[in-house]
Amino acid sequence: MQPAELPAPVVAQPVRRRVNLALQGGGTHGAFTWGALDRLLEDDRVEFDGLSGTSAGAINGAILALGLLENGREGAKAALDRFWRALGTKFAVSPLRAHPMEKALWGWDLTYSVAYNAFDTMTRVLSPYQLNPFSMEFNPLRKALNESLDLERLREDKTAIRLFISATNVRTGKPKVFRREEITVDALLASACLPNVFKAVEIDGEAYWDGGYLGNPALWPLYHERMAADIVLVQLNPLLRPELPTSTSDIMNRLNEISFNASLMSEMRAIDFVQRMLDSGRLEQPRYRRIFLHSIEDEERMRAFKLSTKFNGDWDFLTTLRDYGREAADRFLRESFDKVGRESTLDIERYL
Repeated sequence: MQPAELPAPVVAQPVRRRVNLALQGGGTHGAFTWGALDRLLEDDRVEFDGLSGTSAGAINGAILALGLLENGREGAKAALDRFWRALGTKFAVSPLRAHPMEKALWGWDLTYSVAYNAFDTMTRVLSPYQLNPFSMEFNPLRKALNESLDLERLREDKTAIRLFISATNVRTGKPKVFRREEITVDALLASACLPNVFKAVEIDGEAYWDGGYLGNPALWPLYHERMAADIVLVQLNPLLRPELPTSTSDIMNRLNEISFNASLMSEMRAIDFVQRMLDSGRLEQPRYRRIFLHSIEDEERMRAFKLSTKFNGDWDFLTTLRDYGREAADRFLRESFDKVGRESTLDIERYL
């Protein structure tokens, strides 16, 4: 008599959580977001429902979405690595790069760099239209995006994650959110268009500047669309800076941080208000629903980097930021992942 077969062992399946990603902009500080995404992609428990990004966050988001389409998680990791390596190569011959002696004296900070000061002065005295009165565009980012991204495939493939890119309409002063089906290289350039450096990007007769002024990033598309209840914010710009800025460079740095956090803080107040109304029973679900907020950030380290470093593309600096982003995402996974779908782990009081 043959012995009865033993039942196959039950293998516990990993708990998966669907989240939306909200990616801030911040120039080359976007390498921090690269690192954060790189770490999240290594964890199969994390599934992406949608993504909203601005400026560098928009570019990282588009690369992530297209990489996932082409070859899943490994494809996204490889695409992000490829883009940032190419950017580092271009910055290696940039006129803004620090002289070795300047780097030895001031590290990543370009505030006292001769090249950066010349650039900063020029952009304060002359507008992009005065510096370039011709129709020809001088934006090296366009070539990098054209070489890196097949945006036609991203627009047409309905299996791609939902993607929202923010820009600022110059004439109306209103935010513009480009959906995945509308995303072009022009839309990405508009989202990253600093008005003192580049001419406004014209799309369908409208002029656009950097999306950070009105949506850095825009959160509302992620909950208006009835997507996953959890939003993970990857934040680059520090909220708190205890010391009073007194030098010109420090004042400009703090103004930049405040202005590029302002829209985010407004949205946080609106979300907090709705959640309080739900708690008190004054609003009813499902018309209004609960949103769980989380963050990936390293404010203490990012506070050390001044405004000038957002133009620093030194490869060592980019990889340092990448590593900081990876560590911050790893901390989120260790400390907060089990609470995804159940409660917020972001301290919203800091934004109110």
